Amino acid sequence: MSMDFMFYAVPGLIMAVTVFVAVRVIRRALGLRRAWNSGLTAEARCLRTYTTTSGGSGDSSVRTTLHHVYEFTARDGRTIRFEEEDGPGTTLEGDIVVVHYAEGETVKATAQAPSHVRNTAATVGILTFLSVVVVFCVGFMVTYSEAFGDNSFMDDDPSVSTVDEPPSVDDGSYSEVP
Repeated sequence: MSMDFMFYAVPGLIMAVTVFVAVRVIRRALGLRRAWNSGLTAEARCLRTYTTTSGGSGDSSVRTTLHHVYEFTARDGRTIRFEEEDGPGTTLEGDIVVVHYAEGETVKATAQAPSHVRNTAATVGILTFLSVVVVFCVGFMVTYSEAFGDNSFMDDDPSVSTVDEPPSVDDGSYSEVP
């Protein structure tokens, strides 16, 4: 039974992480769309740029991510500071850029130029990949269940035929001699 648990728990965990990532992707896309559609812009100063690297161990390639930290004053007078990944490499500390933002309790801002088509295409592409991962995990669990799971439900299924064979010599106990 413990091995059965692993064959359901691991795909279940992968599906849970996949759904979590999908929710984050959707939130990010909706946040960008909200900032772009609000019509609010401001001039922001780039306070800092830095890079982070990941990967590079074994056979994986190194991925470098460029980060920018921006600060601007919103229409209501609040000073907003935010960080954004994968911005343009030409924006340096001290540069002034136009940011799009949406007001609210938490201000969502971006220095990315509006690109609804690219945002939608990227979101759909990522969600499609994540859907394939979930479908694969469900398929794996169903296949495992059919191949190795409890098949007692087949005893009640009239579409499954069984063959009644006469007893064999091998079916007797070892103490009896034929």
